[in-house]
Amino acid sequence: MAIFAKDQLATSYVIEGEGPTVVLIHGVGARLENWDGVCERLVRHFRVLRYDLRGHGRSTRSPGPYSLSLFASDLRALLDHTGIGKAHIAGHSLGAMIAQMFCLKHARCVDRLALLSAVAGRTQEERERVVARIDLIGAGPAGQHFRNSVSRWFSDAFIAANPDLIAAYAQRNAENDPHCYSAAYKVLALEDLDHELAAISAPTLIATGEFDLGSNPRMSALMHRRVNGSTLRILPGLKHSILIEAPHVVAGMLEPFFQGEAVPTVEALMGTG
Repeated sequence: MAIFAKDQLATSYVIEGEGPTVVLIHGVGARLENWDGVCERLVRHFRVLRYDLRGHGRSTRSPGPYSLSLFASDLRALLDHTGIGKAHIAGHSLGAMIAQMFCLKHARCVDRLALLSAVAGRTQEERERVVARIDLIGAGPAGQHFRNSVSRWFSDAFIAANPDLIAAYAQRNAENDPHCYSAAYKVLALEDLDHELAAISAPTLIATGEFDLGSNPRMSALMHRRVNGSTLRILPGLKHSILIEAPHVVAGMLEPFFQGEAVPTVEALMGTG
């Protein structure tokens, strides 16, 4: 674990493995450890950089407001610090929105782009639903949002089979600073790069869970249409937390994609083909 400090922000990060560089960006209320299962496979072939977003994990719990532009600038500063000029970028949820913005602002720094459980082009109803959660997050006790969201994030079968893991993630989520959590969630809820995505020229992989309500397949299909030549995978039976519930599936997409190879079919990824 290393720390990069600049402008009153200390960013916690880890670099593992050797090879072409892959940067992994987590979502709201998460931390770099959420990528553990995915990294076990990626570090065999790549130099993997993971970091805690501002307000998360071991990074500075700086007050909001935040923005996609601010998060993208944080990443650019970290890459400059580590001497990384160009990398493959993968983001999950809010991390995927940050990856979108980073690619739009710093296209020369991005080799290939992976948008996992991403958001773009919300309908009015979808927008109202996610905005309504902002006040609940700000007013509720620590960890309440996680408890309210478990059934939206994980499949019923996974919840039933992994009570200890769910409890551990609930405890980790409860350790978040509520003000930072709310500031990051506002970015997820209020920003949308839908009409800018056509400017992305990097080879792009877009994937989400079949039953992900907040980052639903309709949004992923829209992004697929916006980003010329992109690859789309809708993962059967999964909801939002694909990094935790199906890290082998995520790694099974990212590894060949970042190596410039074809992404396996859904049937092959899920072991049903």
